[in-house]
Amino acid sequence: MASVDVTVRGAGIFGLSIAWACVQRGARVQVVDPFGAGAGSSGGLVGALAPHVPENWNAKKAFQLESLLMAEGFWAGVQAAGGVSSGYGRTGRLQPIMDENGLALARARAEGAAELWQGRAVWEVVPSAEGFSPASPTGWVIRDTLSARMHPRRACAALVAALAARGVEVQAEAPNAGAVVWACGWRGLQALSDALERKVGDGVKGQSASFRCEAREAPQLFVGGLHIVPHADGTVAIGSTTEREFSSENSVDGGCEDLIARAREALPALRDAEVVERWAGVRPRARTRAPVLGEWPGRAGHFVANGGFKIGFGMAPKVSEVMADLVLDGRDQVPEGFRVEDCL
Repeated sequence: MASVDVTVRGAGIFGLSIAWACVQRGARVQVVDPFGAGAGSSGGLVGALAPHVPENWNAKKAFQLESLLMAEGFWAGVQAAGGVSSGYGRTGRLQPIMDENGLALARARAEGAAELWQGRAVWEVVPSAEGFSPASPTGWVIRDTLSARMHPRRACAALVAALAARGVEVQAEAPNAGAVVWACGWRGLQALSDALERKVGDGVKGQSASFRCEAREAPQLFVGGLHIVPHADGTVAIGSTTEREFSSENSVDGGCEDLIARAREALPALRDAEVVERWAGVRPRARTRAPVLGEWPGRAGHFVANGGFKIGFGMAPKVSEVMADLVLDGRDQVPEGFRVEDCL
């Protein structure tokens, strides 16, 4: 590439999405990652795009809502450009209601969703049913129509294909040119912390697994902290653990086996299903738990997009828009609580 407007360092979900947003606006972009696309936590299995509860509203929840509502159009555009599907589907989610207090809270949140979700999605309490549905002690479940699923690896492959169709390949190495966006995952958070001499964030290991189970049209489930996500390829992913201390980034152990046992107990359809893959990786978690977006303090022309943690795929459409606004046009739409300075 003769000249470059934007260098994106990191080919996970944030880096690829930002590169795509910039390319769509006519920018000349290079993407650099020595490990390849989706090599870190963006190469996982689960892909649950689920909203925060509709109460105690704040900038983070509003940002996530807008991103989830953007997602269908975003991923349709990516597929149209590159011919590869992300596995996106707005199939909704079911959650069991465990007791009467939980039932009252769920109904109150339904009222909050009616106001906050702009009439574009529903949070409601419905009777539990047979089939791909969690057992519920009360006989009631929460059903929301905002939650969606995608396959993380397929989503990264879809973005790679879309970028390639516009002449942008993921490179193992290249010198910085133009504005530089650092989207380097948990090690990027560590590097940012070292540079600023303050703890901005770190990595949290997660383990997950995937079953062979045909349920591609079923909603995802959230049961006792466990995500159960049917994918379009005939698998059902489950996850994940949250491990702040770990000795090995990519090893699976008894924690993964515990997830598998819990999933089989929670859902009869999985009791005899074959486990086709086990996965482990480290996700970038910012100190504030919100994504870290914006200018790199004291480093002109350099920007940070990191800290997606468990909501990175759901946040990616809006993150890419906001970062393209900032990097290309100097228009700062980064919400309160998301800036690097907010982590210091």
